[in-house]
Amino acid sequence: MSRSVLEALTSYTAMQCIPSDGCSLFLRVRASITLHEHLRGLEACTVSLDTQETQCQSVWVARASHRQQVGQQLQVYFGCFEVSVAQHLYVTLRTIPHFCGVQLDQKHLVEAGKLSYWVDRRRKAILVQVPRASGSPDYYVRLCHKRFTCEDVGAPVQVTANNVSRVVSLPYSQELPCLCGWSATPDAVRIQICPFENDTEALEVLWDTVYYHPRSQTLSWEPTCPVSGHVSLCWRPGPGAGCRKLQRSSQLVHRRVQYPLVDTQPQLCLKFSTSWGSWVRCPFEQRRFPTPPTSRCTCVTGGSHSSLPANPHSRPARSLQPQVTPQPPLPLPSW
Repeated sequence: MSRSVLEALTSYTAMQCIPSDGCSLFLRVRASITLHEHLRGLEACTVSLDTQETQCQSVWVARASHRQQVGQQLQVYFGCFEVSVAQHLYVTLRTIPHFCGVQLDQKHLVEAGKLSYWVDRRRKAILVQVPRASGSPDYYVRLCHKRFTCEDVGAPVQVTANNVSRVVSLPYSQELPCLCGWSATPDAVRIQICPFENDTEALEVLWDTVYYHPRSQTLSWEPTCPVSGHVSLCWRPGPGAGCRKLQRSSQLVHRRVQYPLVDTQPQLCLKFSTSWGSWVRCPFEQRRFPTPPTSRCTCVTGGSHSSLPANPHSRPARSLQPQVTPQPPLPLPSW
């Protein structure tokens, strides 16, 4: 018998939920074959690579007694194999009777399934429902800030084997695009959900962490989530007007951004430009930051800086007037 009789082997994880018993994970196996006059049936087996436990099922195929039936294609479905979360399996398909070399095999990793969740904004909590698979080990569900690695936020919640299906509440303090929830089994199989990843309101929060330090007269901003783009000083003449970027004040947004010796003028703003869009924040427009008696303002010119008296109602000096040039902005000189 030719090996081409066994055309394809497909395995996938399915979940079966019974109201009285909860949810369990199973492996479904499907085979694509070509009928052969000597083919009596098929046998599919799963072997756990962790415990060496073996499960086998047989399906009998009607004999192709007539010559016209030979060569026809057939889809064969096996019953459900009981499996558990994060289990590594070796799946084999053989003919009955078995012919040497006529066999298909593949490896299969049982994934933990998807996390179902919903956000309770009134309580400021993410409610996560994780279906249990019978026989699977305990694992944890927790919140994290997704940066280069996922940094834990708050205490983890343990999901034990005693609970077939459980809803856990994960409280949060602030809606952020990088705020995610994830579950992890002892085998490090992780499922992650990020409820606010594409939320417009969560994106707005990223630009609110602007602070002014009176002692050093430094204006700073530090991203609470990873951001790629540019930030620059800009001048907005009045409410609703466009904010014109100041020359040579552009900085890459990777980590904390600082502008030293900044005067607290209401028209002075920060402009953030990213792939998501542009945002402007004017920290001195509404907030009343404490200002020392003698304030100094950074005047960005050709590599030098000078001082101006602080006067929130005065028009900025010419060196602070917005200028547009065709050349790309240069990084702010550090001094």
